[in-house]
Amino acid sequence: MSRIGILPIVIPERVTVIQKGNAIIVKGPEAELYQEINHPVIRVEIGEDKVMVHRLDNEKKNCALHGLYRSLINNMVIGVSKGYRKELELVGVGYRVTNTGNLLDFALGYSHNIYLQLPPEIKVETKSERNKNSLIILESADKQLLGQVCAKIRSFRRVEPYKGKGIRFVGELIRRKSGKSAGK
Repeated sequence: MSRIGILPIVIPERVTVIQKGNAIIVKGPEAELYQEINHPVIRVEIGEDKVMVHRLDNEKKNCALHGLYRSLINNMVIGVSKGYRKELELVGVGYRVTNTGNLLDFALGYSHNIYLQLPPEIKVETKSERNKNSLIILESADKQLLGQVCAKIRSFRRVEPYKGKGIRFVGELIRRKSGKSAGK
């Protein structure tokens, strides 16, 4: 039994959920999102104020798909009503980031700058203050796309365990190593 899949998805005000064939379209004040459901064992039932996801049998794979599609639809409903926000910080001497529209320019200690063009669905803001780490604030209605962009940005400079330098989420805990012990 999928514990997540059986939960109803409550539709907030100003959000509409429409089913066209195999596609679920969620419209809200923030954006409009689309999800294709290609598995015949998964059925979506749209009511007045809630959405229910059902499956036809109790096979292990189908239970997993049941929870997956329920989570995807729930993330779409939250995204179009409130949106998602991620904050990344650059920790390291000389690590900087600036943006021009949706083009990010990273200076991360390499011999060249790294440029990253973000999709138009993502809003970006950068903050650089004296004696503080540079911040990147990303906002989007699409949780999956936002997570992929954050992973791509973090891959430019992974956080290393000795000094803690790199790109990380604000408030993320890094397990630090002690390094070499001093002379005997």
